[in-house]
Amino acid sequence: MSEERIIVLKPKRQDFEEIYFSGNQGSLFFSSTTRGKTITTIVVGLILLILLFFRDDFSKEKAGILYFVSFLFLLCAVFLSVSINKVSRWKKQVGHYLTKLENCSIYEIRFDENFFTVNIDGDKETSEWKDFEFFDSNNEFISIEGKYSYMFPRKSMSEKDYSFLKQVLKQRIKE
Repeated sequence: MSEERIIVLKPKRQDFEEIYFSGNQGSLFFSSTTRGKTITTIVVGLILLILLFFRDDFSKEKAGILYFVSFLFLLCAVFLSVSINKVSRWKKQVGHYLTKLENCSIYEIRFDENFFTVNIDGDKETSEWKDFEFFDSNNEFISIEGKYSYMFPRKSMSEKDYSFLKQVLKQRIKE
């Protein structure tokens, strides 16, 4: 493969959204990042409510339990809010990227023996093959990670181009 090969993609926002937001990825409270923190916060909150309901039954020596559980609830809520903020920022970045793809006139992948380039309306990102650390593919998309990370939906290219790209990535990116 000494000559440059070009694969032109036809991006549709819906194709990318199906992949980026599959499962609960876009959910603020139940994405993979926030699910555990949400459940922990709810459990600690319920325990705090139960303790508050029975606070009159506590002696003065056991009142510290109420303060401790209140502190735990506050701590859980802070960690949850930080995670929600991360998911919110990620959703905003993905939305911005999808809008850019939706409005682009050129979206192509160029590669040869040494380089891999993604061109979105003249905004080119070029990497050497050695810059990529990982590649994964399934029936829905191909993803590659390294200096730059990319995800290419199967629906955005022809079946022939998808198979060829997958084959080239298997050869070039050593796991």
